[in-house]
Amino acid sequence: MPQTRAAELLPSIEEIKQAAKLVYKFMAPTPVYRWPLLCQRLGTEVWVKHENQTPTGAFKARTAIVYVEKLLQREPGTRGLITATRGNHGQSVALAAQRNGLPCVILVPRGNSVEKNAAMCAQGGELIEFGEDYQAAREEAARVGAEKGYHFVPPFHRDIALGVATYWLELFTAVPEIDVAYVSIGMGSGVSAGAAVRNGLGLKTKLVGVVSTHAPTYALSFEAKECVEAAAQTKIADGLACRKPDEGALGIMLENVDHVVRVTDEEVSAAMRHFFSDTHNVVEGAGAAALAAALQEAEGLRGKRAAVIATGANVDREVFARILAGG
Repeated sequence: MPQTRAAELLPSIEEIKQAAKLVYKFMAPTPVYRWPLLCQRLGTEVWVKHENQTPTGAFKARTAIVYVEKLLQREPGTRGLITATRGNHGQSVALAAQRNGLPCVILVPRGNSVEKNAAMCAQGGELIEFGEDYQAAREEAARVGAEKGYHFVPPFHRDIALGVATYWLELFTAVPEIDVAYVSIGMGSGVSAGAAVRNGLGLKTKLVGVVSTHAPTYALSFEAKECVEAAAQTKIADGLACRKPDEGALGIMLENVDHVVRVTDEEVSAAMRHFFSDTHNVVEGAGAAALAAALQEAEGLRGKRAAVIATGANVDREVFARILAGG
C-alpha cells in the first residue's frame, strides 16, 4: 500500500480529541497502572492500560460509538447493522445499535465463546452461528447484510481506529516517554490507532505488534510486505484468530510498527495467570498476548519504560478456571 494511502487511514490528534468527547459521554477513561509485582516479573518499569475495564470489558466499547455516530451522519436512513466477530467487536456494535434504536445481526463462527455470545444477545444483538472460523462468518455476514439492506460494520476502518485511538491518547498523556508499547493484533485497529496518536504527538515510542503463533497471518504479511492468508487455530486467544489480514491495516503497520512478536497459547495462558496474580485482574487471551510478548523480550527491556495493553477481560469462566489451575 502506498505511504500516502496508509497515512490517509490515520486520524489526526484533533479528530481523536473530538472523538474522546463522544466516547466520554458513554464511559470514563480507563486506568493506567504500574503494578510492582509485574515490574519485578519483567525486570523493568511496565505500565498496563486497562481496556479490560470498559462497559463491555474490552477496548472495542469505544469503537462502534464513534463509527456509528459518523455513519448516521452520512447515512441517516441506515436500516440496521450487521457484523461478524469472535465477541468484543460484536458487543460494541450491538451496544451502538441499541443506543440508536437500530436492529443488529451478529455472525459468529460455530463453537464461539458461550459467554461472549450471551453478552452480545444481552446487548440486543440477533446472533447467528456460521462457519468454522471468523473469516467464514464475515463473508456470510456480508451476504446476509446485502440481503437485508443492513450496513456491515467492518472490524477495521478509519472511524474504528478513531475510536480506539482515544485509549492511546489517554495512555500517552498519563505516562510520558514510553520507550516501547506492546499491543495485540486482531484485525489491526489497535496498533493502527497507536501509530496515529504516537505520530500525532511526535513521540519516539516503538510500537510492537503481537499475534498468536497459531494465527500468524499478520506476522507473515508483515514479513512478506503483502497480505498472506494463514489458518487461525489458537485455542486461547480467540480475539487474534484472524485468517486474512486487512490491507489497510497492514499498510499502516509496515510504515509504523517496529516488529511483530508471535506468542503461543501456552505463553498467553501464563500471561493470563500473571495478570491475575500480579494485578488481580481478569484478562482474556487476546488481551494477555501483549504481556506474553513483553515477557518473551524481557531481557531487551531492562532499563526501559514499557507499556502493555490489556485489551479485554471476556473469557469464559470454565476456560479461565482451567488456565488458573495451570491447564
